[in-house]
Amino acid sequence: MNAVTGVRPLDAVARFQTAFAAQDLDGIMAAMTPDCVFDDTTPPDGVRHEGADHVRAAWEQLFRRSPDGAFHTEELIEASDRVVVCWRYDWGTGHVRGVDVFTVRDGLVAEKRAYVKG
Repeated sequence: MNAVTGVRPLDAVARFQTAFAAQDLDGIMAAMTPDCVFDDTTPPDGVRHEGADHVRAAWEQLFRRSPDGAFHTEELIEASDRVVVCWRYDWGTGHVRGVDVFTVRDGLVAEKRAYVKG
């Protein structure tokens, strides 16, 4: 639990995930720090999005490209200020599995690094 905010990293990530599942861009960004970072899974090495405007644009693009896509959490692991989420992403007739490594600061998601199985 963060001594300043009283928010556990796991709770901060849960807030983010709830907004993400609803494709609620305002809710997603409210769950993230203004200087947030998102490393996506674009082949071959991903693309790094820095700052709220760039991260929001990445989410908008994802939701536009795959409006019926859905993440399903398979496992959560909390370790200090980090949360690791093993997930399955389903869309149409396909799916992929991956892992996100979240860093939480002051009760908000500061970084989301995404990795996908090949």
